[in-house]
Amino acid sequence: MKVSLIQMNSQNDKAENLKTAAAMIEKAVKDEAPDLIVLPEYYAFLGEGRENIHASAESFPDGDAYRLMSDLAARHKVTIHAGSVVERHGNNHYNTTVVFGPTGKEIARYRKIHLFDVDIPGGTSYRESDTISRGEEVVTYKVGDVTVGCAICYDIRFPELFRKLRDAGSDVIVLPAAFTLMTGKDHWETLARARAIETQTYFLAVGQVGAHSDGKKWCWGHSMVIDPWGHIVAQSTDRVSSTAARLELDYISHVRRNVPVERHHVLS
Repeated sequence: MKVSLIQMNSQNDKAENLKTAAAMIEKAVKDEAPDLIVLPEYYAFLGEGRENIHASAESFPDGDAYRLMSDLAARHKVTIHAGSVVERHGNNHYNTTVVFGPTGKEIARYRKIHLFDVDIPGGTSYRESDTISRGEEVVTYKVGDVTVGCAICYDIRFPELFRKLRDAGSDVIVLPAAFTLMTGKDHWETLARARAIETQTYFLAVGQVGAHSDGKKWCWGHSMVIDPWGHIVAQSTDRVSSTAARLELDYISHVRRNVPVERHHVLS
């Protein structure tokens, strides 16, 4: 199974972000011929202010981002794990991943469960819950015979979600993110490798990179493919870029046979 990770520097111009995302997908298809393409969190709009964020929202299946990703998936006969966008549903707004299969049809929708509400000492306060409602469902989907689990950014700090994804049969787990520079430099790789080791899955961590919102927010980038033993098998540079990797699916079974942790769980 071949995967392509699209690392972006999305800003507050939704049309321009979508144009960039489409161009990067087209290039990845041409250069890498992947089975699965992954975009980062908030790929369509990454700006400041509750009103601006809500203004970027889409009510599915309407919306420019939704239609664009559906069309690209169908045109190239590829699965697109479309990072996340703001979804408007009734009076609520969610940080939502939509996955489109090779026919262009939606095959999964995951609403971020853990919301990022922190005050970084000497830095910026982030209050995602002021703008975004919390999701509740654990979500997986299929790429061929491979089960893929969904998570988003701050979810990475809560291993119980990943245990549930593994128990649901996940062989691969995908985490689009806009991980902050300050926390990313110390925690991003450590947490991503830990989640891969715990679940014995391929872990695809796909980030935003660089400065956003006129320098008010900086993201760490370093998008990675990590194997079930916790080794990094591909990693992006510190710029807008794509990286590709081939997932050796037999290796998942090998790791799980040698260290059968799924049979040894005691605490639920």
